[in-house]
Amino acid sequence: MKILVINSGSSSIKFRLVDAQTFYPIVNGILECIGTQRSKISCSIYNEKGIHKKHEEFLLINSHGEGVKFLVDYLHNRGFIGVFGDLAAIGHRVVHGGEWFKKSVLITESVIGRIRKTIPLAPIHNPANLIGIDICRDTFPSTPQVAVFDTAFHQSMPAKAYRYPLPESLYSEHRVRRYGFHGTSHQYVANRAAEFLGKPLSQLNLITLHLGNGASATAIQRGRAIDTSMGLTPLEGLMMGTRCGDIDPAIIFYLARVSGLAIDKIETLLNQKSGLFGVCGSNDMREIQQRFKQGDEQAKLAIEIYCYRIKKYIGAYLAILGRLDVLVFTAGVGENSPEVRLQVCQGLEHLGICIVPEKNKAKINSATEIQNDAGAVKIMVIPTDEETEIAQQTQACIQNSQ
Repeated sequence: MKILVINSGSSSIKFRLVDAQTFYPIVNGILECIGTQRSKISCSIYNEKGIHKKHEEFLLINSHGEGVKFLVDYLHNRGFIGVFGDLAAIGHRVVHGGEWFKKSVLITESVIGRIRKTIPLAPIHNPANLIGIDICRDTFPSTPQVAVFDTAFHQSMPAKAYRYPLPESLYSEHRVRRYGFHGTSHQYVANRAAEFLGKPLSQLNLITLHLGNGASATAIQRGRAIDTSMGLTPLEGLMMGTRCGDIDPAIIFYLARVSGLAIDKIETLLNQKSGLFGVCGSNDMREIQQRFKQGDEQAKLAIEIYCYRIKKYIGAYLAILGRLDVLVFTAGVGENSPEVRLQVCQGLEHLGICIVPEKNKAKINSATEIQNDAGAVKIMVIPTDEETEIAQQTQACIQNSQ
C-alpha cells in the first residue's frame, strides 16, 4: 500500500508517492508555474538503490484543478497507482487551520467547512489546498484523506506568546493572533534532531530556523512549540526573500500619507518587493553572496540585516527557553549557505553557540553537527522533508482513527 502526499502552493503542486510502511519514496516531484506558459512537471522515480530516473516535461496547466487531475492521471497511466488507487491514504498539506486544528485530522465535510472559514487568513494558499482535497475525494472516494496543517504545531503556544497587545474584540471577534507557519518543517527537524542525538524530544529544548525564501524561527521546549516568529500571516518575523518581516506598523500609515499608495499596493510591496529583494534587488541568496564577494555594498548590507535579525531571535528565544540544547538550521538557505550559518553564530560563543568553520563548510546532505566539542549547544544542519512529515502524520492519523 502507498500514501500520496499533495502539497499545493500558490503556483505549484508538490507531490510524493511513498510506501505506507517505510515512507520510502516511489515518485517525488513538482508541478510548477501553474497558470503560465512555463508550466512543467519535474519528478524523480525511485528504486531500492535511490533515484532510478528523472522526468521533465513542459505542458500547459491553467489552474490547480487541472494540475491535480493531471497528476492523478500521470501516476495512474504510468502504473504507480491502480484504477481505484492502491492507496492507504492521501495526505494534504493545508496552510492555515486557525484555532480549530491542533493536529492532523481525517477530512470530513465538517473539516472542509472549517478550512473554508480560514480562507480570509490564507487567501492565496487555502483555496488551492481545498481544490486538491476536492479533486482527490472525487477521484478516490473510498480512500481516507488527511489534512496536515502548517499552523498545527504552533497551537501549543501559550496566550502570552500568541496574543497581540490589541483590543480584546479583535481576538474574540476576528481571531487576530499569532498562528505561525512552516509547522511541518519545524516539527520534522525537531524530531530528526532528537532521533539523531538518541534522546526523547520531550527532554530537549531547541531553536529551529527554517531559512528559505520564506523564513521563520521557532522555540521548542520539551517537544512543544512555545513561540514562533511568523504571526497572523507569514509576513511577520525574520527578513525573508521578498517579505520584510518585523517592521514598525506605522510605516504602513506613513506610506499611505506620503506616497499615496493604496493599501493593496503597500501589501504587495511588503510581501513581494521587500526583504532581500527590497534591499539589494535579488531574493536569491546564492546570487547575493556572489555579489558580496565582488564588493557589492548593497549585497553586503542585505546579508548583514538578514543574519542580524536571525541572531536577535536566537537571543530572545534562548531567554524564554532558559536552556538551549540544539540550534537547527534547515531549508534552502539554512541547509546550503555556510556563510549565513557562520555569520549568524559568530559572537554567540558566550551563549555556548560555538560553530566550527571547517565542519560548517563541508558538504552536508544529512543531519550533521557543526559545533565545537566544547560548545554547550549542539548546532545542527538538518535537511527538511515536509512531504515525509506529512506522510508520517497521515499514517498516524489513520491508525489512531481505527
